[in-house]
Amino acid sequence: MEEKELYRKLGYIKISPYRTNTLKSIGDDMKMPSEIARDIGIRTSQVSAALADLKKQDLVICVNEEVRKGRLYKCTQNGFEILKHL
Repeated sequence: MEEKELYRKLGYIKISPYRTNTLKSIGDDMKMPSEIARDIGIRTSQVSAALADLKKQDLVICVNEEVRKGRLYKCTQNGFEILKHL
């Protein structure tokens, strides 16, 4: 990721505690929204909104998009790069 893009995405993540904490909660792991919500103490709906934002920025991916329940999310390479700066 280019330096300018890195800083743009980093700023976008840092202005939202939900996005920041969601990304940190996933880390090196693969997690469901309910696990993330429990970890950081917010509602699952707030986690889902944060995950949608992070997906649009190519920072997380859903590894089993086809299932309705039990979706698992993990960080992309870009997500790991952002995590180093949080």
